[in-house]
Amino acid sequence: MSSLSKFAILISFFALWITIYFSYKHQQIIGFVVIFLFGILHGANDLALFQKINDTKTSLSLKKMLLYYIAIVIFGATLFYSIPVFALSLFILLSSYHFGEQHWNTLKMEKNNRWFTFFQTSYGLFILFLLFSFHQEEVETILSQITGVSAGMLDFSFLTFLVGVLMIILGFIINRNSIQFKSEIVLNIFYLMVFAIIFKSADLIWAFAIYFVVWHSIPSIKEQINFLYGDFNFKNFKRYFLSAFVYWIASLFGISILYFLFKDQEVFDALFFSFLAAITFPHTIVILKMQNKV
Repeated sequence: MSSLSKFAILISFFALWITIYFSYKHQQIIGFVVIFLFGILHGANDLALFQKINDTKTSLSLKKMLLYYIAIVIFGATLFYSIPVFALSLFILLSSYHFGEQHWNTLKMEKNNRWFTFFQTSYGLFILFLLFSFHQEEVETILSQITGVSAGMLDFSFLTFLVGVLMIILGFIINRNSIQFKSEIVLNIFYLMVFAIIFKSADLIWAFAIYFVVWHSIPSIKEQINFLYGDFNFKNFKRYFLSAFVYWIASLFGISILYFLFKDQEVFDALFFSFLAAITFPHTIVILKMQNKV
């Protein structure tokens, strides 16, 4: 187990412990703030990553990349407005792969290994459905607000079981072709048990914040800094933060407007996750390219 994983476990249970002293409403507020500060930061340096991946430094190329990035974000937002069910399904699948890839990116496999891609996606999807299953009613409300369609027919406990079975089958397939997988699987099963405790014990937003920030965003920031600057240390974190600052502030400004307009309405949760979805589309593509470059 890496030192970062030990740190993540310690911080996760500390975050659960402090919720004893906060109401449901305050847990939500803290969760949103933590996601705004760290979760959004981990995707705010995508242009620098894209520049590094494509080995380009010209201002014209940077402007093109910025335009492409904005176009993808607008396209994602348009999808949520016009065909929300499809957009939400796509967002969940992309997020699942993105989360699963984060947990299994140390496993060396052949490039473009489809079985491994399916396994990573199923692992991430299992995590999301595990979270949803412990907060069925809240998730149904948010999904209905996003799509305009009742989500009452969805049984996330059953879906979690089905995805778990699929993940096990894919795991057996990967296991036959990777010795390293055998040493990683026990540790990752332990992580799933930790996630289950977090998801069951905390409010939906706070549980998602703990996972998204502690287990995904912080490790991702470390990887991005290693890729951009060659080493993870405070000096390079400062460089990373300064590089991401303008885009980070712009994202915070946008989500802040949504908050002040809709903070007293239940629809804010739906708008918040729709906003995350729109910026997730290009971020997932950039991180995938980064991993292929490593």
